[in-house]
Amino acid sequence: MSAIPEFTHERVLTSIGARSDVVITVALHSSVLGPALGGCRMWTYPTWADGQADALRLSSAMTLKNAAAGLDAGGGKAVIALPMGTHIDADRRRAALLDLGDLVEALDGRYRTAEDVGTTEHDMLVVRERTEHVVGLPAENGGAGEPAGATALGVYSSIAPTLEEAFGSDDIAARSFVISGLGQVGGRLARMLAGHGATLFLTDIDGRKQQLADDLGATWIAPGEALTTPADVLVPAGLGGILTDEAIEALPVRAVVGPANNPLAEHSGAARLAERGIVYAPDFVVNAGGVIHLQGMADGMQWPAIAERLTGISDTLRSVFTSARQRGITPLEAAEALAAERIDAARGHMTVSA
Repeated sequence: MSAIPEFTHERVLTSIGARSDVVITVALHSSVLGPALGGCRMWTYPTWADGQADALRLSSAMTLKNAAAGLDAGGGKAVIALPMGTHIDADRRRAALLDLGDLVEALDGRYRTAEDVGTTEHDMLVVRERTEHVVGLPAENGGAGEPAGATALGVYSSIAPTLEEAFGSDDIAARSFVISGLGQVGGRLARMLAGHGATLFLTDIDGRKQQLADDLGATWIAPGEALTTPADVLVPAGLGGILTDEAIEALPVRAVVGPANNPLAEHSGAARLAERGIVYAPDFVVNAGGVIHLQGMADGMQWPAIAERLTGISDTLRSVFTSARQRGITPLEAAEALAAERIDAARGHMTVSA
């Protein structure tokens, strides 16, 4: 029997929704820096336990993301786990979102949810019927609106320091990029890079997205070719876990930077990338634009100030690369250390205050 991994979460609620009969997990990893912030993912899983495991993994990553971004917010995540092959109609979807609201409310404000993969800003209006601890509502309803633009801007701001680290120059027009996943963030990023003269190879599991490649003069490739197409930079912009040991060994790029959460199948993948001379920009630093936007709006910040924080992701990433080089560790380890230092400082302050 394998050892049970260390449990580091403050609280985890898993329940079968009373209205929807769907298994929902809300995972609160840390509230040391403030009430946790992290979206709700509605996705299909082989078992309910796989959905729960995803919530645990994603919530711990949110703790790192929010800490590294300098936010006064902890980490949490919600997962509505649908059985494989399930088609959820509008009534059951609404029921699941109401059930989610009840679970969020049970945490008494220690976790705030928002949209994520499989959910929308309009879904958050339904969740708000059961709890006030929800952000990212539609702009017309007084909320922050769709955060994908902010996430894309943050990722774009990460491109320059990644290119500098890998090639010694931030010239986008001189580089080629494979973008795997053309959703709200990946599509926006493709347009930004094309506008600056980048050579693009685009793919998505939705074949209709090929129209974007045609519009941008990019090369369309099959989803299965994303990790084998030679280019300068891989931009994972879909679901995580794609960079397995096998994939890394054959990866024909010089750098990896993108908005996908947890693109590394294993933590050790960061060291494998470094051994191959591939620069890895840690995902939770790169893709923090969405939570920066949501937290900023919740704090009453105006867009110019939020935009400044988004473009400031480039400075954070440069400091991560510098720390990694100076300490002889991977950028992932350096980013984790940055987040841990901030959390430890806050925890120490709490202890002194107590």
